[in-house]
Amino acid sequence: MTGNTPRAVLVIGSGLKLYREYLVRTVAERARAAGLRLLLINNLRPTWQHAYFDDITVVNVFDHKLLAETARDLAGRYAVAGLMCWDEPLVMPAAALAAEFGLPGLSIPGVHGCRDKYDCRTRLSAAGLPQPGFELTLGLDAARAAAARIGYPVVVKPRALGASMGVSLASDERELGFAYRVAHEASLVGDEPYRGGAIIEGFTDGPEISIDGAVHQGEYLPMFIARKTTGLLPFFEETGHLVDSADPLLRDDTLLGTLATAHRVLGIENGITHTEVRLTTHGPVIIEVNGRLGGDLIPFLGQIATGIEPGSVLFDVATGRRPDLTHTRTGVAGIRFGYPDHDCVVRSVFVPDEAPGLVIASRMVDPGTTLHLPPGGYIARHSFVVCSAADPQTCAQRLDHAAALVELDADLVDPPPAGTPLTMPAGLLDVDE
Repeated sequence: MTGNTPRAVLVIGSGLKLYREYLVRTVAERARAAGLRLLLINNLRPTWQHAYFDDITVVNVFDHKLLAETARDLAGRYAVAGLMCWDEPLVMPAAALAAEFGLPGLSIPGVHGCRDKYDCRTRLSAAGLPQPGFELTLGLDAARAAAARIGYPVVVKPRALGASMGVSLASDERELGFAYRVAHEASLVGDEPYRGGAIIEGFTDGPEISIDGAVHQGEYLPMFIARKTTGLLPFFEETGHLVDSADPLLRDDTLLGTLATAHRVLGIENGITHTEVRLTTHGPVIIEVNGRLGGDLIPFLGQIATGIEPGSVLFDVATGRRPDLTHTRTGVAGIRFGYPDHDCVVRSVFVPDEAPGLVIASRMVDPGTTLHLPPGGYIARHSFVVCSAADPQTCAQRLDHAAALVELDADLVDPPPAGTPLTMPAGLLDVDE
């Protein structure tokens, strides 16, 4: 490199405009203020991304060898000062590239602990953190034996994947057969090393939360907590989230200590994580740690409620700075997703322009889109509404009101036959208009 080589920050996968543009906008502002170019390696032809990135390369990012070759080519033309990624299927190759380039990143052990749910459970258990009984099984007979040892009810899940894809609850041996098939088949669309079989683990009861936090040189820094609602039992589809800047859990020493220990045990060095936790009668139990910002616009809710800008935090940790996580706002923000009652082909979706506390409402699918509910499909959402308020109760009421104004016109269709290959939901992939 010469002194004239332009310095830059590399982003792997922009994600969907609807979900991630607010992050990209802030990252671009920070990069320009620092005199850095902003580079993007993307899966599909860019559209809205042109307004933010100085150099965009389109390749098949899911071919990890090709992705690495493309990143190395860019690193030969730019002095790369930081690398960031917020798409679940790409966090592992992104972490490997950060390590190769000598940039702040999750670390190789850290990203494996995030992506591999079995590895995460194993390491957290060995460190003495409360964890349910769990076994990795290959075959239904092994799954039945594991469930008998652990005790029903059990949660059956793929070893990797995100967004609760392939995850379901089994109350007895009869339900286990169905749950194992669902998890095994869902795993086949994920990373090759983690395909096949399923993890069987004891069901941890209690309210579920998620915590988005930054990690700087191994120091865990919580940003905000989201209270989660799920539905479509026996599956765990996430139907909404609520973020309160004054959530008392942000001052809970037991929870914060558990989070800090887990990140240290997993060897996460630098980055942003999204940790899912059950609040049991025996204390907090970590369900999984994800090596990225939360999905479902949770970071956007956090920004509305606290004033913390997740894009700015991303920029800081990617370029080696300790982020400032001071709250500059107080309030509550929530999101509610619209799901159909049955598998369907969408004709139209109407969302309100106005409602008390409404921040944004949007349809999530185009006319003609087929929505399959679990287990035939996941994240079968037709719309969302985001509302804000001064307190959680008012925010929840406003979400109820706004969600009731959404109108779906659709034709019912049959679920796909058992064994039909699962298609990854668009919200998990680097695809866009």
